[in-house]
Amino acid sequence: MKYDRIRDLREDRDLTQTEIANYLNISQRAYSRYETGERSIPVDALSKLADFYHTSVDYLIGRTDHSSY
Repeated sequence: MKYDRIRDLREDRDLTQTEIANYLNISQRAYSRYETGERSIPVDALSKLADFYHTSVDYLIGRTDHSSY
């Protein structure tokens, strides 16, 4: 699964992959693999990203188009 929404949210806020990786306490390379779908995002990381972007995990993974809770 490719995670376009986490990339779009990051870019909309002018953040780098390194900044988000630091927030998640992972390497930039690992985060890059999340965005491209090379690696699945662990549930705890998805939850942290949803909190960070003030949205739901369902929105991040494409289960809904509603970006707010």
